[in-house]
Amino acid sequence: MEKDFDKKALTDMYKDKFLAPENEKRQVAAPDGSIIEIDPLDDYFCQERPKELKPRKGAVEKFLNWARAESLWVLGFGTGCGSIEIPPLVTPRFDMYRYGVQMRPTPRQSNVFIISGYLSVKTLKRAIRSYEQMPSPKYIIALGSCTINGGMYWDSYNTINRLDHFMPVDVYIAGCMPRPEALLAGFGKLKELIKEGKGEKANEYARNFDWYKANQKKIIKDWNMPDFNW
Repeated sequence: MEKDFDKKALTDMYKDKFLAPENEKRQVAAPDGSIIEIDPLDDYFCQERPKELKPRKGAVEKFLNWARAESLWVLGFGTGCGSIEIPPLVTPRFDMYRYGVQMRPTPRQSNVFIISGYLSVKTLKRAIRSYEQMPSPKYIIALGSCTINGGMYWDSYNTINRLDHFMPVDVYIAGCMPRPEALLAGFGKLKELIKEGKGEKANEYARNFDWYKANQKKIIKDWNMPDFNW
């Protein structure tokens, strides 16, 4: 993985070029009449890099992994056409709740992110921000060929074709689109990985953060947010 670039220079370049006007530093008058400087980026975003969380040892980590595997909270963010396959999972026919899988409304309440098929560059930017807001340990399930090699959009000008170059993927589910039964099988595979102590893609993202961020910035042309945004 290539990491031999000046990260600070790269960050400053994008910041100066794409920073939205409402996020620029400015001076305002306080209630007492004094002038203070406001930096919206400090208000809205974290300034620390993601940190690798070392697993605990022995029975403690095994118990924690069992608990994590049996309590998968999914971020309700429909990124592509595969989103239509998710609602049936909550119906009595498939009943994902019996597997400890629950839908949640916000990133900060979730630990599983489903990338449901094709992912446009515009949506990728939002997906990255949502993923980085999720607390660790966290996991990504990717649906369909679009996330693996682009699928029918492999040469499209506005969709990505290798999700694992931009976000760490724990489980791929093949199909176009995968049926609900396939999604349940994917959750089962994710549970196995977590219980075996192999659900460590969030740590991989932290270790290779510069590489992921450089790939993201190559295709997101309006990068107007800091590198750290959870």
